[in-house]
Amino acid sequence: MANPQHYTGLIERYKDRLPVSGSTRIISLNEGNTPLIQLQNVPRLLSRSVDIYVKFEGLNPTGSFKDRGMTMAVTKAVESGSQAIICASTGNTSASAAAYAARAGIKAFVIIPEGKIALGKLAQTLMYDATIIQIKGNFDQGMELVKVIADHAPVTIVNSINPFRIDGQKTAAFEIIDALGDAPDYHCLPVGNAGNITAYWKGYQEYSSDSASHKAVTGKRPVMCGYQAAGAAPFLAGKMIDNPETIATAIRIGHPQSWDKAWAAQKESGGWFDKFTDDEILAAQKLLSQYEGIFCEPASATSVAGACHDIRKGKIPEGSTVVCTLTGVGLKDPDTAIKQCANARTLTIDAELDAVKRAILDNM
Repeated sequence: MANPQHYTGLIERYKDRLPVSGSTRIISLNEGNTPLIQLQNVPRLLSRSVDIYVKFEGLNPTGSFKDRGMTMAVTKAVESGSQAIICASTGNTSASAAAYAARAGIKAFVIIPEGKIALGKLAQTLMYDATIIQIKGNFDQGMELVKVIADHAPVTIVNSINPFRIDGQKTAAFEIIDALGDAPDYHCLPVGNAGNITAYWKGYQEYSSDSASHKAVTGKRPVMCGYQAAGAAPFLAGKMIDNPETIATAIRIGHPQSWDKAWAAQKESGGWFDKFTDDEILAAQKLLSQYEGIFCEPASATSVAGACHDIRKGKIPEGSTVVCTLTGVGLKDPDTAIKQCANARTLTIDAELDAVKRAILDNM
């Protein structure tokens, strides 16, 4: 039988680079160690010689990258004696916070915008037994409430304004370097609250600065490319925006909390921001599913929409190694997926061998 000690989460794996001690009680669901999948068919469709990888964070325990930061945030909350955590969320953060609170044996409170959360994410949060507070407003309004709530109630905030969240999320960059042997040339991410682009850049900076003890042999750092939905694109507007709107619910955010740090990541890396319509985002989601067998949620596909666009335009040159972060699994938002497939070919036939055979042969 395999030794269960071999199956550990990211805190155990990278504890020399995280703010924990030997006495810290680690709250983990064995998150991290997500696959870095090289795309085989999409580059051929682009007719470009590039190596494109996707870091599929949808294969974390609750189906999104949020688990990386949440294991650290909840671990430190418990270490400080906290009995409850709180977050504002468009869905993924609430699911992750609720799961890790359940694991820790503490209470979770989540503030969500009424009617603006994908059903897969809401189902998770309900099943993990969090207390859900729906507000008649958007995520940004919920975030403002959360930022002051700790002064009025004994709860620990676990949104990405909690620095331990960023510490956990930066480990994805460590894993990419470990897998590739070096940093990629370009790293493409969806941008909503902007904690993830901030965390990856921090991770690349830290890991590449210590090449002697790790696999980052050249000390290279990637160009950071952040992509937003056209209806929720404050980085393209150059200012915060009210009432953001997009089908990509995970990035439906107009007031990013990591605003300054995301700008720093873009400028220091020589990168850029861009935006894409909902139709372009959904097309990228379907492209990944149909040509690579990878099913991500709409917000995740924004990174692929951006990478494909910039590869076609030559902004990302041939010969480059590109990593796209896929932040969540497609089952987070099944309604949107099903609506996209309304015209899919579905055959209803008699339960007879000849009928099945004809259906197959006629559709080869």
